[in-house]
Amino acid sequence: MKQKQRTIIFYKNYFQEFFDKQREKVKDKIIWTLELIEELERVPETYLKHIENANGLYEIRIQLGSDIFRIFCFFDQGKLVILANGFQKKTQKTPKQEIEKALNIKQEYENNK
Repeated sequence: MKQKQRTIIFYKNYFQEFFDKQREKVKDKIIWTLELIEELERVPETYLKHIENANGLYEIRIQLGSDIFRIFCFFDQGKLVILANGFQKKTQKTPKQEIEKALNIKQEYENNK
């Protein structure tokens, strides 16, 4: 067991609701990707990417066959990754309402700390 570089937590049930709706193979890939993010010192952009002009939001990128999924997250105190919402990506551009939702979750988290 490698030493964890960071810890991932779910904030409320935003991520859980998305996760529960996925097929088993997608869930496995999501779990694999989350473990990778926890363990690697430097996570490749293939899996974790900073979103430009989005106030500290990152997206966790998951691809399974031709299906693409995104999970928004943000950092707290550097090593804590808080998962916000997830969605299946159907277009090139990330839907604005998904980013808005993630920013609202982040704001809610910060207000409740």
